[in-house]
Amino acid sequence: MSQISLSDIFEQPWFSRIKRPSRYLGGEIHAVKKDPSLVKLSFALAFPDVYEVGMSHLGLKILYHVLNQIPWVWAERVFAPWPDMERELRERKIPLWGLESGRPLGGFDIVGFSLQHELCYTNVLNMLDLGGIPLWAGERTKPFPLVIAGGPACFNPEPVAEFFDAIVIGEAEEVIVELVNLLREAKDSGIKHKEELFAELCKLTGLYIPALFEPKYSNKGAFTEIIPLKADYTQVQKAIVADINRSPTPRDQIIPFT
Repeated sequence: MSQISLSDIFEQPWFSRIKRPSRYLGGEIHAVKKDPSLVKLSFALAFPDVYEVGMSHLGLKILYHVLNQIPWVWAERVFAPWPDMERELRERKIPLWGLESGRPLGGFDIVGFSLQHELCYTNVLNMLDLGGIPLWAGERTKPFPLVIAGGPACFNPEPVAEFFDAIVIGEAEEVIVELVNLLREAKDSGIKHKEELFAELCKLTGLYIPALFEPKYSNKGAFTEIIPLKADYTQVQKAIVADINRSPTPRDQIIPFT
């Protein structure tokens, strides 16, 4: 998927009609820019709400800091567009992009959504659609982009489990580093199928792989049980940060224009 020329978009007459255009510009003070030739893994931190809400969230800032401290990972921010911008993107067939590089959402290796509450679920699907990524995990057979989720709403993941390849249960600060290391090795090895990737991902603490479990429902549609499909992967232990005093604190936080 080719890179988007952001300067071309921002110079278009229609962009001058967009409300609060600074939501889409990127380039803020302390936003991380890296040399693409040195990046081994691209990570979209996708927040399913508008820029102002996402940029107020400390969890996003922590993960942005943790990931971008790794020299070969480039974590970028992606937010849900306001309806006026969404209309233009759809009409002009412009995919949703990462603010730091202009990389289309479907061109990232990992797309990680932060699920803060149930009301954001529809925004997740809308962002996937705007990024040209199939909504259902079962329709995505290639290992990348890997679509994952984390956040407080993930403690009850089943309502959205079929849309995600993996879901972090608990605190992501440490497991996300293990995840990107594993994915870099998988990418370097030339892994072709998502099932091969799942066999490695299920070894990580706190990572729920919905495809490796089968949910059961009653005749009335109520959830009754979940059955493991892999003998050595029968439950998911919550990921925790053992010592909160050693938890990474983001410095040089991004200063929004708006």
